Amino acid sequence: MLSYQHGFHAGNRADLLKHAILYDILKTVSADQRPILYVETHAGRGVYDLTGEQSRKGGEADEGILDLIDKKVPRPMREWVDFVRSKGISAYPGSPAMAQSVLPANSRHVFFEKHPTEFAELQKAIGDDDRCQIKRVDGYAGALKLAPRAREQMICFVDPSYETDRDIEALAMWTPKALKRWPNAILILWLPLFKDQREIEFGEYLSSLESGFISGARWPTDPMDETALAGTAIVAYRAPPECETKGVAIQDALQSWWSNS
Repeated sequence: MLSYQHGFHAGNRADLLKHAILYDILKTVSADQRPILYVETHAGRGVYDLTGEQSRKGGEADEGILDLIDKKVPRPMREWVDFVRSKGISAYPGSPAMAQSVLPANSRHVFFEKHPTEFAELQKAIGDDDRCQIKRVDGYAGALKLAPRAREQMICFVDPSYETDRDIEALAMWTPKALKRWPNAILILWLPLFKDQREIEFGEYLSSLESGFISGARWPTDPMDETALAGTAIVAYRAPPECETKGVAIQDALQSWWSNS
């Protein structure tokens, strides 16, 4: 959907699990010193000002990274939070900026973003990094045209807006194609968790496609609050085994954090 801009939601509670697990996977894979092809189907603008107008309009970061960053951070979250601190809250790193910082010099990055404003801001955020290509086309179709080079480890991160049920339908159709197209790629999907748990059947479907791991956590919700979102989850296929262990530790740390806040 071209109406969605992540700046209104950047740094929120959903971002905590999503970005902490993604950061761990990128760091872990980078340690192998193989060339990496990193792809995002829905990249956003790359960097977010959490003091800016968009972020302050909803104040979602207040219950997310801003609630965490100045407190005693749970151990599984510390490395990622330290990374965010190093950038500052006026330059909060979205996933493209995270990958740009974490992945090695011999990596290649391809970012897809259809929203014209987000595309323009992503170009500014990435700058003249010749490792990166930014494409203003459909990320699902565009990504499937790509293939890793010899020895490259491909990583594809999928983070759609889920503004309508069509987003889930599109991901349901695309995921098996991607798993078949890239038999050795690491595929990472973000899923929202809803109050009515409508995502359970979809999660079961994703789990049936291929073995992988799922990490998710829910926060307490107000029954009177009309917001449907109630949690956050990552589905990761073919990630290194140690990333599953870390993913469970991150979900447990956040579940405890939210339950006691």
